[in-house]
Amino acid sequence: MSKERNTASPRPEKLLAVKGMNDILPPESARWEWLEAKVHELMARYAYRSIRTPIVEPTPLFVRSLGEVTDIVEKEMYSFEDRLNAELLTLRPEATAGVVRAVVEHSMLYDGGKRLYYMGPMFRHERPQRGRYRQFHQVGAEALGFPGAEVDAELILLAHALWRELGLQDVRLEINSLGEPHERRAHRAALIAHLERHIDALDEEARRRLHSNPLRILDTKNPAMQAIVEAAPRLLDFLGDASRAHFDAVQSILSANGVAWTVNPRLVRGMDYYNLTVFEFVTDRLGSQGTICGGGRYDYLVEQVGGKAAPAVGWALGIERVLELLGEQDRAPPGLVPDAYAIIPCVAVLPLAMRTIERLRQQGVSVQMHAAPAGGEGMGSMKSQFKKADASGALYALVFGEEESSRGMVTVKSLRDGVGAQVERPLDTIAQWSGTLQSAC
Repeated sequence: MSKERNTASPRPEKLLAVKGMNDILPPESARWEWLEAKVHELMARYAYRSIRTPIVEPTPLFVRSLGEVTDIVEKEMYSFEDRLNAELLTLRPEATAGVVRAVVEHSMLYDGGKRLYYMGPMFRHERPQRGRYRQFHQVGAEALGFPGAEVDAELILLAHALWRELGLQDVRLEINSLGEPHERRAHRAALIAHLERHIDALDEEARRRLHSNPLRILDTKNPAMQAIVEAAPRLLDFLGDASRAHFDAVQSILSANGVAWTVNPRLVRGMDYYNLTVFEFVTDRLGSQGTICGGGRYDYLVEQVGGKAAPAVGWALGIERVLELLGEQDRAPPGLVPDAYAIIPCVAVLPLAMRTIERLRQQGVSVQMHAAPAGGEGMGSMKSQFKKADASGALYALVFGEEESSRGMVTVKSLRDGVGAQVERPLDTIAQWSGTLQSAC
């Protein structure tokens, strides 16, 4: 007997997500939605309005705004050439530059300052590790057109209020002032002179940055250089009266609102566009990736992007880091669960059951409907359906038995009271009893 040839095609190789770009699956996605809802609610209280900018921007936008010698521009941007237009494009590594570009392009400051916020994915080509991903997500708040220290303080208070709303603890605020360009130039000269006196002790990265971006050397994590950094001239000592007064005003407002802070004279942030106030919210609970929110004033960026000079200040927080910190503190919100799970013993009651389920949903009740299992016959056994109902986390099971349905009734069974109490409810009085099914009741 001849063997029959197997003509089935081989199964294609399984495709995986790009390393460092993660799927967000239920129930984790529900925690993201919970955090996003908190952000939307809080931003509205502070009169900040949502802005949504493209994920892809012209590469020169980031080179011009972030600085050619920053790590982001030199090493981390996902850039490519648009083959159709021969245009250099980049997946946004941060959102402030894009927000400023949009404000300038659409002349949004013509009638006064704007308070804006955003949330969405950013992209940086770096080695994935705890709290650092190639696709990561940020929430940011930007206030453009306001020069006063009170707006710096307002933004810090906004972030502080978010920690309170989320129940976050063990987060400390560090602040500093980078002064104005002429003050930084004087400090830069003194800093270079100091570092040149210790040139033999500088690592390769510090030597490379010595004359291009010496301020970033102060942010080094190299233990062998800490003594040199600690002995370096402090930018705070080069501030003039106006810069000092601005910084003092920020501190005064924070203190008046009971917000604790410490001055960190080595805090410089990673982008070239900052001036005056800079700040970070830091925790020790996430190891080396302890900064969960950072920002500052960037009064010269609007002009750099091609607009009329205008002051601005803002911050961004990492959603992944905030959620991880919530988990570290056992404050992660539970995944969303339905109010009720509809158990449908047989196909015959499906029309009535689905009509009832839809009416309940219109009343604001969250209902998960049981569906026929793949490869099986009918709707599946009652035992298996109750297992799924229990696993869903629902408070109640709605049992659409044939006999009850013929009488216009449904059995409502409690899944969380420990005794499984149940009662029949008439289907024609949904509006009267649907509220008892909701988790909030």
